Amino acid sequence: MIHFEHVSYGYGKTSTIQDVSFHIQKGEFVSIVGANGAGKTTLSKLCNGLLKPASGMVTIHGQNTQNTKTSLLARTVGFLFQNPDRQICQNTVYDEIRFGLECVLNDPIEVDRRCTETLDQFAFDGERDPFSMSRGERQQIALASLVACKPQVLILDEPTTGLDYQECMHMMKIICELNEKGTTIFMVSHDMELVADFARRVLVIREGKLIGDGETRAVLTNRALLDQASVLPPQIPTLAHQLGTGFEAVFTLNEMADIVEGRGQ
Repeated sequence: MIHFEHVSYGYGKTSTIQDVSFHIQKGEFVSIVGANGAGKTTLSKLCNGLLKPASGMVTIHGQNTQNTKTSLLARTVGFLFQNPDRQICQNTVYDEIRFGLECVLNDPIEVDRRCTETLDQFAFDGERDPFSMSRGERQQIALASLVACKPQVLILDEPTTGLDYQECMHMMKIICELNEKGTTIFMVSHDMELVADFARRVLVIREGKLIGDGETRAVLTNRALLDQASVLPPQIPTLAHQLGTGFEAVFTLNEMADIVEGRGQ
C-alpha cells in the first residue's frame, strides 16, 4: 500500500529524511514516533505527495508520488493536518464536508447522501460555523471531511491535539472503525499512551533516520531504543517496571487493573 525505498529529503541544504525504507500493507494501523524535529511530519507529507523525495521512491497503491499529481493521490490518501485551520475553508460544517466530496465525486445525489451520513456519524449540526467551534471540534470537522471521501489511506498528523478526553476517544473510535473496515492508518503522535492503546505497529525515527520498526508492545518496551530516539515510554509499562515482580508483562491500563484486582481477591 505505502512503499518507501531508500527515500531522502531535505529543506535547502538541511537533510531531514535520510535513506528511509519501509512498507505498510493495506489495513495496517501504524504510528510513527520520535522527538520534535526528528522528521515525523516531513515523512507523513512524503506519504501523499505533498512533498517529493530528493532521492529514492515513494509509491502509494502502486502510484509513484514523484510523477503523480497530488490531486490524484488525494483520491486514495486523506491527510489530516495537525492544525485544522489549515484545512477548513467553508462557513458551515455541511459546506466543509461537501467541499471535499465535490472534488472527488460528480454525482450530486451521492454527495448529499455522504454529507448526511457523515454529519450523523460525527453528531454534527451541519449549519454551525466551524470557526465558532472549539479547536477540538474543528479537528473533528477536518477528519469528517476526509472520512466522507472514503480514502483507502488516512495519514493523521497529531490527530488528538487540542481535544479533551471524550473528544479524543470519540475520534479514535471512528478511526478504529475505519481501520476495521480496511482503511490503512498512518498516525504521527507524541502521545505514547495513545500509540500504545491503538497502533499495532510503530516506526521510530531519529534525526531523519528510521531506527526502529516493529510490533507496538515490543517497540514501546524497548527502553534502549526509546532512549536513543529521545522518546519517553508510556506511563503504564514504566510503572509496571518500577513495581517489579508480577507486573513485568503489563503494558496497558486494563492489564494493570486485572492484576491489581486479582491480588485484592
